[in-house]
Amino acid sequence: MVSDVQSGSRRLLGRLKLALEEPAEGQERLDRITRLIAAEIGTPVCSIYLFRDSDTLELCATEGLKPESVHQTRMRLGEGLVGRVALSAKPINTGNAPAEPGFRYMPETGEEIYSAFLGVPIQRLGERMGVLVVQSKDRTAYSEDDVYAIEVVAMVLAEMAELGAFVGEGAAMAAPHKHPVMLRGNCGQDGAAEGNVLLHEPRVVVTNPFSDDAEAELSRLRTAVDQLRVSVDEMLMGVEGGDKDQREVLEAYRMFANSKGWLRRMEADINRGLSAEAAVEKEQTAARSRMEQVPDPYLRERLHDLDDLSNRLLRLLTGQGTDTGAEMPQDPVLVARNIGPGELLAYGRALRGIVLEEGSVGSHAAVIARALAIPLVINAERITTEALNGDHILVDGDQGIVHLRPEETVASAFRDKMAMATKAQERYASIRRVPATTVYGPTIRLDMNAGLMADLPSLRSSGAEGVGLFRTELQFLVRTKFPRRSELAALYSRVLDAANGKRVVFRTLDIGSDKVLPYMKPQDEPNPALGWRAIRVGLDKPGVLRMQLQALIRAARGRPLTIMFPFVAQADEFHTAKKYLLGELERERRFGHPLPRTLEIGAMLETPSLAFASKQFFESADFISVGGNDLKQFFFAADRENERVRRRYDTLNVSFLTFLEWIVMRCKETRTPLSFCGEDAGRPVEALCFAAMGFRTLSMRPASIGPVKHLLRRSNLAELREVIDEARASGQQSVRPAVMDWLHQQG
Repeated sequence: MVSDVQSGSRRLLGRLKLALEEPAEGQERLDRITRLIAAEIGTPVCSIYLFRDSDTLELCATEGLKPESVHQTRMRLGEGLVGRVALSAKPINTGNAPAEPGFRYMPETGEEIYSAFLGVPIQRLGERMGVLVVQSKDRTAYSEDDVYAIEVVAMVLAEMAELGAFVGEGAAMAAPHKHPVMLRGNCGQDGAAEGNVLLHEPRVVVTNPFSDDAEAELSRLRTAVDQLRVSVDEMLMGVEGGDKDQREVLEAYRMFANSKGWLRRMEADINRGLSAEAAVEKEQTAARSRMEQVPDPYLRERLHDLDDLSNRLLRLLTGQGTDTGAEMPQDPVLVARNIGPGELLAYGRALRGIVLEEGSVGSHAAVIARALAIPLVINAERITTEALNGDHILVDGDQGIVHLRPEETVASAFRDKMAMATKAQERYASIRRVPATTVYGPTIRLDMNAGLMADLPSLRSSGAEGVGLFRTELQFLVRTKFPRRSELAALYSRVLDAANGKRVVFRTLDIGSDKVLPYMKPQDEPNPALGWRAIRVGLDKPGVLRMQLQALIRAARGRPLTIMFPFVAQADEFHTAKKYLLGELERERRFGHPLPRTLEIGAMLETPSLAFASKQFFESADFISVGGNDLKQFFFAADRENERVRRRYDTLNVSFLTFLEWIVMRCKETRTPLSFCGEDAGRPVEALCFAAMGFRTLSMRPASIGPVKHLLRRSNLAELREVIDEARASGQQSVRPAVMDWLHQQG
């Protein structure tokens, strides 16, 4: 027998469905809904507050309060009980509202005679839309049945608001996904792009949250859950005997998929009048809300697993699967919560830009975006809920800003900025084939960084003299298992072919920290940037290191070969790695395989300790490359993944420049070739200062070579060095102001 609670909920939702189906304007619909809820719940007051902007709620409809307060009463997020509900995303149910912390009396509403208050958030998948409130004169809290009924109605209101059912005059009732939005994130890869949104995993929009046939909806849900369980079991079988951590994640999936409580709650929602899709999304919204409140990273990750599982279940219910059916728009800009390297590479160079809701400057996506020279903005909150497929979008990777559905004045100014950048690149093209010779001074060698075969055409078009860093880890990151030696040898051989005799510096596998292979057990380390990574992994797993060295030797086939070991912290690590390389060289000689015509073996100086190694170390290295990104974070003890501190310290800080000067002096003493590699090498002002401090080779992304060369060719390094030395002697913290003044004087 169906309970009275279920029957009452179904009756309320049934009447709500009829009210929404009747033709009406948005305001009329809201007014109807408040009257209907008040009558069904048996309460004198029902009110709907909607957000007019991210910080302000507006009373948009009411039954029982003064009509003249509609669209006049507003409150800030967190202000009053309504603002508290919106801020916490949790219901407030009290029989004595004036006694509640944060209570704010709104005299224009006439609510002073009502003691009981129940407010629930109107939200969808973590997106806050407003607050639904009922009030009465009784000094008793509302019943659990009333709370549940109001929560279900709030969920339906969120779905209908998403579909544009309450559009009217004013900001609070503006049509969703129509108005311009500017979102601030962080720069993952500089550059600018204009295009149209391509959602990586578009949200499944529930077009009908109501159910006329509970049994049919229950059957659909159970069938989809069975399919979900089978698919998770198949994924588990696919990693049988494989990586333990992958199994643990999938075991968590299976635990949730087989959770009786999860299924029981969704079945109860269907029995109360929701469709199967709406029941799944109601649970998903609750999980998202809990996820935002949980500080423990492990629990947050498990709730994230449940969120992902809910998405899979929704796609099964709608028949959408992984194929959304959406066509790739012209000039696509990818928008996603996050994305793996393999998925990103599958889109390739067709993308004009990338915007992620999550991510970090060292994430796989950022590494790939830099390799493809695609503008990237990370940590752009709400982008996946704000954007729709095909929306016009502007991506400013330099500032970390995204304009969604921009006004024409904004778009016009943005195009002017892009046109200026294009014009500058055309100017740089005229000096592509000339050397970066400074005024009355030395010539600076400019190399490019690469990591994909797709990068190699830039070797010619950018004017780079060689590849100062080839990131070999990208080929490992995009696979689901270790690549074979023959595959790597063939790839490295193609890289050397494409370089056409120009020098290529192959950095051995640099994994760990922010670059974790999906098929290799990640280490549970409190600070992975200082943990088991790069050469440390190679020396602890010599089989992997030796296999890669064999592939590099075979790829050379009698051509020059240059190999660099990353993240060397002390001389013994370099000597041990070099011993492995020479051992593999001897092994290949015994097998009769052709050996490289010449072999250079170098180290990447990314830890301050290596700068103070013995003279014998610098003599034994064929070259040294300063890895600026890591060296800077360790020198300043400022995590480059932490946005609060990574921009706090200036590369042109006097202490850092003095340290670089020390490295230059050590290499001069032993005549060890030295280069600077990293993001700062591609910034013209910083590159100019490095050259003034004694660096004669800089390695950067291809697009930076033109601007850097242009500035170098106009500058006198001897004069600049005097400016830098004067700034250092005067006690300034950074030489940047003095350098910028000097550049302005040069015109």
